[in-house]
Amino acid sequence: MTTVALIPAAGSGTRLGAGIPKAFVDLGGRTILERSVDGVLAAGVDEVVVAVPAELLDTTRSMLPRVHVVVGGSVRSDSVRACLTEVGPSASDVVLIHDAARALTPPEVFTRVIDAVTTGSDVVVPAVPVTDTLKRVDSAETVVATVDRTPLRAVQTPQGFRPEALRRAHAAAGDATDDAGLAEAAGYAVHVVPGDLMAFKITTAWDLRIARMLLESTGVR
Repeated sequence: MTTVALIPAAGSGTRLGAGIPKAFVDLGGRTILERSVDGVLAAGVDEVVVAVPAELLDTTRSMLPRVHVVVGGSVRSDSVRACLTEVGPSASDVVLIHDAARALTPPEVFTRVIDAVTTGSDVVVPAVPVTDTLKRVDSAETVVATVDRTPLRAVQTPQGFRPEALRRAHAAAGDATDDAGLAEAAGYAVHVVPGDLMAFKITTAWDLRIARMLLESTGVR
């Protein structure tokens, strides 16, 4: 059984406001992308393919000599497809798609996703229960209903796929921020496994601050 992880990291990350692509921002002495790749390799994934902006291709190849690096697209799905092209049609049994911004994801989350795919699920996502109270509002920002959060989950990555399911999902749709959503739209059942709060996505300056504090508190280098 072989696994490959695809990491689309060609986005600009404007919400972080760092002035450089988010994946290349420092996180405790290493870039966010390096820490993300470290986590994937620590989980025992056989192969990693990363999509980055064209101007950072050589820099990334020098920085990450153990992974395949390709030029990403202007949108996430284009980057995923570029990674898929690099992998080839039958190079692995399980394909993972992982957000570079979820740089602190524990190896156990990868293991749960991989195990679920290898035991029969076409598409698997890690997720955590929603803990905030949720309100539905109208165009005037007036609350119209309180949403029952019991069946709701906040989805994380890595998302796991049987290769054919992922390829069919991307062939049938355009851009999406959630690859499992493409598979769902293509008719695939999506199985949920427990995620982890450490798999949060670094999107804003506040998230980055929290990630740096967590690394500092654990002494990880």
